[in-house]
Amino acid sequence: MSKQKKSFQSESKNEETKVKELTNSSTASGFPFAKGNFTVMLIGVAIIAIGFFIMTMDKEEFGFGFLGITLGPIIVFIGFMIEFFAILKKKS
Repeated sequence: MSKQKKSFQSESKNEETKVKELTNSSTASGFPFAKGNFTVMLIGVAIIAIGFFIMTMDKEEFGFGFLGITLGPIIVFIGFMIEFFAILKKKS
């Protein structure tokens, strides 16, 4: 019985050292995104805000002109695509 107990203790120590190595490594940081990701995200948010602002500039009734129906939504869509890219971009 003591033989099993010793082997179990050695296995648990090995697992503890593996966990410590993983948490102390340079690839395991506290933030899921790097500085570059946050920069790209801020650019995406700014482009989305610009797209909504363009939609409000439309002088046609109920926003049915070119700015409100075509250009604004395209700019907002581009902003969301930039956000999608920023989330999926890997740390370098």
